[in-house]
Amino acid sequence: MEPVYRSIIGLARTVFFLEGLKFTVKGAENIPASGGAVVAINHTGYMDFTYAGLPARTPKRYIRFMAKHDVFESKISGPIMRALKHIPVDRTAGADSYKAAVEYLRAGELVGVYPEATISRSFEIKEFKSGAARMAIEAEVPIIPIVIWGAQRVWTKGFPKRLGRTNTPISIAVGAPIKPYEPAADLTAQLRTTMQQMLADLQETYEHEPGAYWVPKRLGGSAPSLEEATALDDAEAAERLARKSAKQHPES
Repeated sequence: MEPVYRSIIGLARTVFFLEGLKFTVKGAENIPASGGAVVAINHTGYMDFTYAGLPARTPKRYIRFMAKHDVFESKISGPIMRALKHIPVDRTAGADSYKAAVEYLRAGELVGVYPEATISRSFEIKEFKSGAARMAIEAEVPIIPIVIWGAQRVWTKGFPKRLGRTNTPISIAVGAPIKPYEPAADLTAQLRTTMQQMLADLQETYEHEPGAYWVPKRLGGSAPSLEEATALDDAEAAERLARKSAKQHPES
């Protein structure tokens, strides 16, 4: 029994109801009833993780999400994140969070991971980091792919929040478990290909507004292409590094 997690889920569902969010969930039976598994999720918006946990409630399970260390430092969200047993990720000490995730997996927990690492501005599946695959291999647990579509309409990078009553449809698909195998690069490639196909399948039955910011360029929207979005991400990362360097060496 996890009273805090159950209470948070109850609160979240109340918020979803007030927002009028309309969920369609397919494949929830692919969430194992017991045992550890890496839950790999695509990343299009800031609210993804609140929706990704819904399929896990079918077998009455909880997901321990890997989240930025900053969230745990907040006086408001920090105590909640720790109570829910989520895993802080400090980019300057990534080995610690990786080790904690593997320990959770070996203890039979579901660990939620974003293989893309950051929000996809194109809303397409970005290149994947290998962490999800490496965790699964080391802990000897399967990877459960989850794809969410529509979350970017609620709140995404570079656009205002839409947290009122929007009646936004959100589609969620859970794929069949992928058994771990080496090398990690091959497993990562298979996971990405699988999630790309799952996303395409969800998009086929979703109504897209022509020219809308939340619609991929491939589907007639105004979102940047994957290549354009990657260039934006690279430029932002370079600017962030330059600012950090300037702080460390103010006289240079």
